[in-house]
Amino acid sequence: MTDPHRRLFLAGALSTAALPALARTPAAPRAINPLVRNRADAQVALQADGWYTMTGSVPEYDRLVLRRSRTIAGLVTAPETVLWRHPATGPMSGYIWAPELHRIDGRWIMYFAAGPSGGGADVFRIRTFAIACTDADPMTGSWSVLGQLETPWDSFTLDSTSFVHRGTRYLAWAQREPGIETNSNLYLAPLATPLTLAARPARLSVPTLPWEVRGYKVNEAPALLARHGRLFLTYSASATDARYCMGMLTARDDADIMDPAAWTKSQTPVMSTSPAHKIYGPGHNSFTVDERGRDMLVFHARDYELIKGDPLLDPNRHTRVQPILYDAAGVPLFDPPVANGPVA
Repeated sequence: MTDPHRRLFLAGALSTAALPALARTPAAPRAINPLVRNRADAQVALQADGWYTMTGSVPEYDRLVLRRSRTIAGLVTAPETVLWRHPATGPMSGYIWAPELHRIDGRWIMYFAAGPSGGGADVFRIRTFAIACTDADPMTGSWSVLGQLETPWDSFTLDSTSFVHRGTRYLAWAQREPGIETNSNLYLAPLATPLTLAARPARLSVPTLPWEVRGYKVNEAPALLARHGRLFLTYSASATDARYCMGMLTARDDADIMDPAAWTKSQTPVMSTSPAHKIYGPGHNSFTVDERGRDMLVFHARDYELIKGDPLLDPNRHTRVQPILYDAAGVPLFDPPVANGPVA
């Protein structure tokens, strides 16, 4: 952990030297996969106070939840708090997807995607919103709706994540841009406030490769890993069944990351279904650091391939974790998703 470029990518871009001491305790219990059942789109983050927080989509898509533990393994049995439930009517009364918790300017901000309920409303009129908490403890504090993310287009928007790079806070997200016949592309912009952009967004990626357009033309769920002088922006592609997989964009740490040309796209998936390990549709990942100081991949996947009905309504996307390996050039290696059982 002596590489000066090994910076933590979440919640304020902490350096590994500043990680809480107990987060590097080798005696912590081993996590067992699946880590938490029936939690898709999971985000596990090591906060500055030494607690791991976890949020994710619940199968009912009706609420925002949070749990925390001193260890990753402890998230399994950690009590879960409901921070907010969707209202009976209005633009946030339907599907609630993909929450992410961030500490921004002294406040807890939880981004999420939401749409209206049925009864004539378009339930897939999905937009990005946030709730906020000014109390120190996000588990017991008071949360309220902050508002809707403002982007140049009023269109399908989801999967917002935030990070600090070279002193500037950015937002990365997925959106359908008018005039481009895809379900969603990836965008990046600096933030003026948690819900307003400081510059016109850069379009970083459009799904065009064969593995990005299976079932749907999707680039979504960006997550940033800053390591070894480079930024690795992972994302998910294709339909949310066994075809779901992860791609990656790579840029130099000192590049103009708002220039799409600074990013190079992986031409093959960096993680995909493993029939041998019985892990199907891995994706919508986040990153954290375990108690031993190892970089960890957090993602969801199913234990089986065949799904009855709409994959969106199948509840068995489970949260999983595994250590990240690196090749000789310092590029992260994610494939294959490890089989169920104790995490090495």
